[in-house]
Formats: sequence, structure tokens, C-alpha cells
Amino acid sequence: MEKIKRTKVVDVLQRTDFGAVVNVKGWVRTHRSSKSVDFIALNDGSTIKNVQVVVDPSKFDESMLKQITTGSCINVNGELVESQGAGQTVELQCREIEIYGLCASDYPMQKKGQSFEYMRQYAHLRLRTNTFGAVMRIRHNMAIAIHKYFHDHGFFYFHTPLITASDCEGAGQMFQVTTKNLYDLKKNDEGKITYDDDFFGKQTSLTVSGQLEGELGATALGAIYTFGPTFRAENSNTPRHLAEFWMIEPEVAFIDLNDLMDLEEDFIKYCVQWALDNCKDDLEFLNKMIDKTLIERLKSVVSGSFVRLEYTEGINILEEAVKNGHKFEFPVSWGMDLASEHERYLVEEHFKKPVIMTGYPKAIKAFYMKINEDGKTVQGTDVLFPQIGEIIGGSVREENYDKLIGEINERNIPMKDMWWYLDTRKYGSCPHGGFGLGFERLILFVTGMQNIRDVIPFPRTPKNAEF
Repeated sequence: MEKIKRTKVVDVLQRTDFGAVVNVKGWVRTHRSSKSVDFIALNDGSTIKNVQVVVDPSKFDESMLKQITTGSCINVNGELVESQGAGQTVELQCREIEIYGLCASDYPMQKKGQSFEYMRQYAHLRLRTNTFGAVMRIRHNMAIAIHKYFHDHGFFYFHTPLITASDCEGAGQMFQVTTKNLYDLKKNDEGKITYDDDFFGKQTSLTVSGQLEGELGATALGAIYTFGPTFRAENSNTPRHLAEFWMIEPEVAFIDLNDLMDLEEDFIKYCVQWALDNCKDDLEFLNKMIDKTLIERLKSVVSGSFVRLEYTEGINILEEAVKNGHKFEFPVSWGMDLASEHERYLVEEHFKKPVIMTGYPKAIKAFYMKINEDGKTVQGTDVLFPQIGEIIGGSVREENYDKLIGEINERNIPMKDMWWYLDTRKYGSCPHGGFGLGFERLILFVTGMQNIRDVIPFPRTPKNAEF
């Protein structure tokens, strides 16, 4: 076979130099055969669109052509011509064809309507389907948008540790990291496990957040962001939870509550607009196949301003809805943590636009949030989105040493391994704040997918760590 430099499908589809001989390589989406002509739809992952390869069966070995089934990997040289069919502008008249890899007849991703639940069993192969190709290309673009936004706004990319001796959330649902022999654990006289013989000489876990270390970066560099994997050992099997997921956590010195909310709104609008500008073909596919209101919803987010809502006012709205006959699964009262159904009611039915809620009761929020003058509420901020509920959680941090110690003692939080965090309040403390965005929740919103397990290549959930 003549050696020609490969051209990606996404580039072939843009070319107009008809008559040129080009080389494409990829996986067969469909192969339709007849006596006079074969049509092979070929995709290499560079775009949602396929290039059509037109084959004259009289010029090729019939038995070889019959082997080329959905999923097979082939190498094609062909002449670029204007397409005769609808839906594409160019196609290839096949001159030479080479089979790289045939596909067994039991290929699980045959062209038929499998459920997403079925495809999760084959996460190593589902990436080859149109839907998951689109989702992963959008996921890449969102990562690029995030880095570009923060770089352009003067933030520094800051790498926080994945192994930690502190629990940022205080929930205790962490994956322990150890080199100890679990069949022969060393214990003290009280029967408790000792860690002086462990790798780090103390009990350590995978991080649930890079925020606390991020605060250290912000009080030195002014504005930083983290973007990395986080881990929560929460036995939750909802469509919104993963045990391993990616978080974006900016932290900014000298920021107040209004500035923080402005940052949250501007940042997420930028990301959604980036998707609209750079993922057109994939979004149009998902809009057609997954959620016919997807593009309209994305445009509505970037076109209007977000509602700024006090928690107390939000509770009043929800209580009024109950009085007027709206039924919630969970009861509504001041002091409760809002469930997803409450958040979505405010966003989808009452305001019909994203909401940034603040002024939460301090009892339901983390110890590090700045307490308001009323002594009951904190300067926390949750950004609530349609279809998702909470997509961002943030706050102004408590910079006063005595107030922070008071909250730690009141909540009985073990701080023996967090002396370094308290030092930022002892040595040149400054007002600061930040937020955390669950990357997969952003991808859920931008793609219209319904289950968070379908927007990460290889999901980690309770009882599931395949691939």
C-alpha cells in the first residue's frame, strides 16, 4: 500500500482540493454492501462526523471486504471527491485498503440502541461510540477553557497534594493510604492501631479537596487555582456522585462576598460560552440525541444574569410553594440543608435562571466559612443550576484566628494535624475566599447527560473499580 501521510477525518471534511489522494485511518461505524458499491463510514475520534469511503467491490477481494464489520480498524487511501449523498460535502473514492484489526462478531458496541447502563459494563469500549466521543471531546474543551480563563485572569495553577493527613470537609469519608500489613496490624496497649511503622509515620488518606492547601497558595501568590482528582469514600449510588472526581478550586486573597459571586458567575459563563463556540458539532449531536433543549439551555445561562438569593428568602419561597400545593419529598424549614429538589425548584420553576444562594445557617456549613454579624449565618455561596442543582460551592473564609479556633472547638474538629492551616491566621492573615466546582457536574450540564458516571471515562463508585 502506498505510504501517504495520514490526514485526520476532521481535516479531510474541511478540504476542497478534489482529486487529491489522501490517507485516513480509523474505526468502521457502518459498512453497507451491494453488488455495485460498498459504503464504509469511517471515524477516527477527531470529530463526531464520519468520512464516507466509497468502495468499488469489483476492484477488491470480496472475502476481504466481507471481513470489514462495525468496529474494525482500517487504513484507506482514496481520492477526495464531492459527495453525491446528503449530509456530507466530501467523500473518498477508495483506491487502497488495509485492515489493521478485525472486529469479532460479539463486539458489544454494535450499531443499535444500547442503554447507558449496559454501556457502563464496557467502559473500555463505549468511548468509541458517537455519544461518548462527543462527551469526551467536550470534557477536553472544558479543561482547556478552565485553564485559559484562570491564566488570562492572573491566577496561578497550584498543585495541592493528593495524599493528606487532614480532612478538609470534616466528614471523615476518606480513603486511607497505607503500606501497613493489613493481616498483621501493629496496635498499642489500648488495642488501637498505631501508625509509627506506616510509610508516612501517621494516618494518611486521599484528599477530598485541595482547598486548605490552596488557601496557603493564595496568601502567597494572591490568586491560585487547583484542578485535580479528589476522592470521597461516601457510600452513595446517586446519578450525581462519584468516589473519584475532578475539582477546580480557585482561592483569592483580598476578595469579598460580592466579588466572589461575580467571579463564580463570570467563570461558569465563560466555560459554557467556550463550549458553544468550540464544540458546535458535538453539542448539535447531543442536542438531537440526548436532550433537545440542551443548546437553548446553555445559551440562556450565558445571556442573562444569575439571581443573588439569601438562604432565608429561598426558604420563604419554598415554604410558600408548599402552601400553594407543591409537594417536595423532603420537608422545608429554616436551618435545613437544601435537597436537590429544592434547589431545582428555585432555579427551574421559580426564577427560571441560575441562582447564587448565600447566607446559609452556619450549622450546616463548613467550619472555615466567615460568620455574618448576626452570628447565625455564614458567607457561603452555592451556585444552583437547572438540571443539576448545586454546581459550585464556595465561601469567604474566616480570616480571624480567634473566631476560627472558636468554630473548631465548638464543632470538636481534631486539629492536631492542621497547625499549618491555623498559621495562616497567625502570620499576616488577610481576607480571602474561593469556591469548588465539581468538573463532572459541569460536564453533565454542558452535555445534557443524566448520570455522572457517563461523563468520566472510567467511573469509580461503590463496588465498582473496573478498568
